Amino acid sequence: MTTITSRIDFVSFNDLVNWSVRYLRENRSRYKNTFSLVRIGDFLTRNRNIIEIQDDILYTRVTIRLYTKGVLKRDEEWGRNIGTKRQFIVAPGQFIMSKIDARNGAFGLVPPELDGAVTTADFLSYDVDTSRINPAFLTLVSSTKEFLAICQSSSSGTTGRQRVDETQFLNIKIPLPSLSEQNRIVAAYNARIAEAERLEEQAKQLERKIEEYLFNELGIVEVSLVPNSGRLAFVNWRTVNTWGVDKLLRGGNKDILRSNLFPNRRLAELAHINPHTDFKSLLDNFPISFLPMECISDEYGEIEEFRTGIKAHSKGYTKFQEGDLLWAKITPCMENGKSALANNLLNGYGYGSTEYHVIRSQSPSFRISFLYHLLRAKAIRKDAVNYFSGTAGQQRVPKFYLEGLIVPHPPLEKQIEIETRITYYKSELKKLRVFSRKEHQQAIEDFESELFSS
Repeated sequence: MTTITSRIDFVSFNDLVNWSVRYLRENRSRYKNTFSLVRIGDFLTRNRNIIEIQDDILYTRVTIRLYTKGVLKRDEEWGRNIGTKRQFIVAPGQFIMSKIDARNGAFGLVPPELDGAVTTADFLSYDVDTSRINPAFLTLVSSTKEFLAICQSSSSGTTGRQRVDETQFLNIKIPLPSLSEQNRIVAAYNARIAEAERLEEQAKQLERKIEEYLFNELGIVEVSLVPNSGRLAFVNWRTVNTWGVDKLLRGGNKDILRSNLFPNRRLAELAHINPHTDFKSLLDNFPISFLPMECISDEYGEIEEFRTGIKAHSKGYTKFQEGDLLWAKITPCMENGKSALANNLLNGYGYGSTEYHVIRSQSPSFRISFLYHLLRAKAIRKDAVNYFSGTAGQQRVPKFYLEGLIVPHPPLEKQIEIETRITYYKSELKKLRVFSRKEHQQAIEDFESELFSS
């Protein structure tokens, strides 16, 4: 039988810094007993360096990314345009947090480039006693889920505008190893992060190599566009693919993939853009693939998740069939590279977002899988932005952009050769990114294992 005392939660009087039951209960952490628990306020001193904003001075302002992603420059603004005249000057190495977003991990250290920047009272900045704590160790502790949970319980106010209570925050206790132990823990964390960053840099280099290889093999010289000066402008007749002053002067260049080695054709001559896909022969409950936009990886340009739908639910969606190319036309999906080959579809058919352009080969001598690599090139995604139509936030690449795009048409064997090489490069790229993320995750897990019980 459960006794009443088994349900009673006792709190030491020394820990009674707040009468909130939620705060008192959530302030119990999984920290190991290996290290002493010390109040944050014991090694943080509030920055009181106040300044009166002057109209004729240009000030640098601060922003803090959520989930301890860094302290950055927000902008520069003349004093005359700053409403709050009483602000605080921050210095490099200070620990700073947003009172509003502390519950979402808006903490960090002020970097050297923000020396002398200003903040409002909604940002709390502190000098760190480096004889007791390594500032990097403090930042790592503040990035843990347990610490964020305590900060959330230390916040009050209406939803979305909750501010952390500074007294409660400074009374939060964290494990404090010796300074030499802190340095060892931070060094081990940094070593893994450095390896993760090294692998990510290799991945970026390989990404650039893929596009360089593609353009070199096809004899494509990327054209540098001259921005419109607002004065008299001349357009080369050879590059006129679309009538309209707005299109010609916005800097677009649908000749961007023109090859010096192979024949060139308009894409509309080689492929159907948004062709009709006939579902009439399918029964209403016939299972087929359903691929909304979130099923496609923008990073790798592949289908990450196959969902099952039925013909009866396809009304109002974009329809496609096995082997088609799905190319996102809306911002920011297009710029991010959301496109994929619709392979391995359930029963050979599928439907999905209305924001896809569907591209289907109309010639056995032109492989859609070859075109897929061309249309994922950053040069194309950058160029296509110049042809956006629609309202802000809902801008799309029109069908005519793809129809008029000049593309190389090499022999079939050359297309296959290029596909094979790029597919290999992409598999290596994926491995590098997987290893990089594992290193990053391991760095976090190793750090947490030093402090928390399993």
